[in-house]
Amino acid sequence: MKYIITIVAIILICNFTILMLIKRTSFALILSILLGVTCTVQAQAPQATVSTETSYNFSPVNQYNLELMATYWNPILAYVSGQSGVPLRLRLGRTSAETTASVVAGESDFAFTNHLFSPERAKLGWKVFGRRNAPPVNGQIVVRAISPIKTLADLEGKSVAFPGAEALVAYKVTFAHLSEKKVNITAVFAGNHDGAFSQMLAGRADAMGANSQLVAEYAEREDRKFRVLWSSPPFNDLALMASPRVPPAKVKAVAIAFLGMHKDPVGQQVLEAAASAAQAKSPLSFVAAADADYAAYRDFYRRAPASLR
Repeated sequence: MKYIITIVAIILICNFTILMLIKRTSFALILSILLGVTCTVQAQAPQATVSTETSYNFSPVNQYNLELMATYWNPILAYVSGQSGVPLRLRLGRTSAETTASVVAGESDFAFTNHLFSPERAKLGWKVFGRRNAPPVNGQIVVRAISPIKTLADLEGKSVAFPGAEALVAYKVTFAHLSEKKVNITAVFAGNHDGAFSQMLAGRADAMGANSQLVAEYAEREDRKFRVLWSSPPFNDLALMASPRVPPAKVKAVAIAFLGMHKDPVGQQVLEAAASAAQAKSPLSFVAAADADYAAYRDFYRRAPASLR
């Protein structure tokens, strides 16, 4: 019964993805994405129907709700799979914390994350090979534009929503600052950014800790206005990373496909559709990156309270 429910859920998400893309893409692109999404469903089937080609799990941090995550990432993974010859399958937990737990447990092969830069997790050996070509992000503490809360001191004794305890920029950075300023709050973990926004907008939290990029996208997508109480120093956007167990040739092929998407008309259409789904201000692309580009994260961990490491 659990197997049947999983398949039905995946098919519903795939159907939603295809319908969204029909509005934005050409027939040829839709066909290529449909084939990629079908592979994702087949990967859940019994062993007798599994392809002879090994598939690799790709786990991005849950920045949006699950439906939007599928709409955003499945077409990108279908394109990269087709270009690289390395079948990638989207693997998500229900929450950001669950997704990261599966990555740390060795259940994923590629990730889009900033949750692997702590000293302990650095020992796992994951390597950065790319990132989105986006401005650096900031940790922000925000309230509704109509909120009577004007300063961080006004949050004393209040509830603050966060995507989850694993969210480095949105939770660890912002919570560390509140602690440094000796502002006592009650943390409410909502599973992802969309959940945290919902908690605050519904009045179940007085403020939220967030990633500045996602604040801007949510405000545009949902026509909302927010007041920023505090912003952190900048951090590079999340990293594309590979597990040390993935053969170097496979990592190289996947990296080339990601980094070349914007140079291919079909790949560019996929990127434009993803940006439109998330209400990003401009189409994204992926660029090369290395571990050194994430020094700010490691510096944070060196200074952070032990409870946040």
